[in-house]
Amino acid sequence: MMDLSFNHGTIVIQGNARVPNSSWDERSGSFRAMALYYQDIIDHLNSSGIHYSDNVLDLVPCPELNSTMELRGYQKKSLDAWIRNNKRGVIVLPTGSGKTVVGINAISLLNTPTIIIVPTLDLLEQWRSKLQEEFNLDVGMLGGGKQEIKALTVSTYDSAYIHAGRLGNKFGLMIFDEVHHLPAEGYRQIAEMFASPFRMGLTATYEREDGAHSELNRLIGGKVFEKQVKELAGNHLSSFKLQKIVVDLTETEQMEYEHNQGIFADYLKKNNIIIRSPSDFQKIVMRSGRDPKARQALLARNKARDIALNSTSKIEHFRDILKKHKYSRLFVFTEHNKLVYRISKEFLIPAITYKTSSKERNEILDRFRSGAYRTVVTSKVLDEGIDVPEADVGVILSGTGSGRAFIQRLGRILRKKEGKKAVLYEIVSAETSEMNTANRRKKALR
Repeated sequence: MMDLSFNHGTIVIQGNARVPNSSWDERSGSFRAMALYYQDIIDHLNSSGIHYSDNVLDLVPCPELNSTMELRGYQKKSLDAWIRNNKRGVIVLPTGSGKTVVGINAISLLNTPTIIIVPTLDLLEQWRSKLQEEFNLDVGMLGGGKQEIKALTVSTYDSAYIHAGRLGNKFGLMIFDEVHHLPAEGYRQIAEMFASPFRMGLTATYEREDGAHSELNRLIGGKVFEKQVKELAGNHLSSFKLQKIVVDLTETEQMEYEHNQGIFADYLKKNNIIIRSPSDFQKIVMRSGRDPKARQALLARNKARDIALNSTSKIEHFRDILKKHKYSRLFVFTEHNKLVYRISKEFLIPAITYKTSSKERNEILDRFRSGAYRTVVTSKVLDEGIDVPEADVGVILSGTGSGRAFIQRLGRILRKKEGKKAVLYEIVSAETSEMNTANRRKKALR
């Protein structure tokens, strides 16, 4: 006879038989396994005909959870694919296409206590509001100073990581919104320390540049369904067009750019270094700690990049876009706060950065939605979790080559609204490395 119990994010296995994914723990005199493998252990014991006592799950008391929310065709197909995969896996849908609706239907289907894990406080509030409206019950919060555990609980990744050891057996279903965050070194422990047999990941951007998305197969089940932006644009998302504007650096900027870029290129050539991936560049960063010439080359490269990203010519073309779209709502995106503050000061546009307080940020977005503000400039903090259907124009003044960031920024202007046609501008400095950067991120749409 085997006995299974939960202890601080692990399954304690008392008995003589060895089960998969477990190892001997001298301190407790028993086998242990990550809580992640709870369902695999149960399946193994059942298929082996081994008798056992299961005391792992201690679920939060749960009322009847019924949703009347209807699914669109592609949403139903995504949920069906998840069900066929033993109610585990990742659903990839564009921003604005209703990932939350799919999650709510999964909750209703399983009728089990559920924890929804999100990366930002904005998303925490959005999920909490929608769940309360749909199920007509109080929804718990874990994050932002709150520790309320209820049948439906929304948590930030940070808070779920902190409390996984004590909450890992309280929920039957886990939903990870923006699941591409989960494979990060610390966050993956959330999935490992929860015993929840049912797991759903939601995202618009599955792949990570570091390749760590491969961990999602182990943590929640891998990709089971995907729809691209272009497949839904015009019907379930706003139609859109992309417009790249290539601008010349000023003569002074061009000379300074070429000087600094040349220092970096010479260092690579003399040391036979070829940069093919982010990891290759990271090696140079590590070398700069002990090699003064590597440090000099890296500083020069950063200076050249700063010139390309913050060109004076970009400001003038941005001025033209503002005039052209004087009746539109614009989100303006930059890579660094330096350009955010420059745009904000020169054009009297409200700015949102990581330094903006939650109260001020909400006030700015509320005024943007109402039309009191027609433009907001930001760095990376609005890439996820903002629901503003009124936005119809995006301007990328600078950015990385990340396809994920590009899709997220495009998603900010694609939420469906009657008569809306969205446009996303990229303003790129000619004859600089920014041209290659822009080409890399556009691959995400192909």
